[in-house]
Amino acid sequence: MQTEARVQGMHSDVATRSKASIWHEASRIVYEEGFRAFWKGNLVTIAHRLPYSSISFYAFECYKHFLQLIPGLDRHREYASADICVRLIGGGLAGITAASMTYPLDLVRRRLAAQMKTIYYRGISHALCAIYRDEGIKGLYEGLGATLLGVGPSIAISFSVYETLKSHWQLQRRQKCTLIR
Repeated sequence: MQTEARVQGMHSDVATRSKASIWHEASRIVYEEGFRAFWKGNLVTIAHRLPYSSISFYAFECYKHFLQLIPGLDRHREYASADICVRLIGGGLAGITAASMTYPLDLVRRRLAAQMKTIYYRGISHALCAIYRDEGIKGLYEGLGATLLGVGPSIAISFSVYETLKSHWQLQRRQKCTLIR
């Protein structure tokens, strides 16, 4: 009984502290860096997401088409397992492709957002040039491996769900159209 009460007390303490710490951190950010700090790195995020999304959708369609040419996977419309396999592998490869091609912008976004009092990078192009100058081409891709470990499975699942829902919606739409006629 005492253990339950202590655990419940710990949960309420943690909840109170985390709520207070969110406000405390938000206040600290405004005090130390100003209100604009909440949007630090937003421009580079936008500059990263547009090509990232475009590349991932285009690459997914290319990989999906290529995978459907492989014997066994070519009958993806007949077998759900082959269809899921095409979607998962195509999605994973698309995510890896997009992340690899746009990684320097993701790195710049993180570095710009991490700047606190000392401003080392003045913007996107300055950050790209400074990283290249100080660390070389390898510096622009530092940490890519860890990113790919998360991106591959994540985008594979996203595209699998997307394609499944899209197929389901198109089937429902076709059935409604035939009922109306």
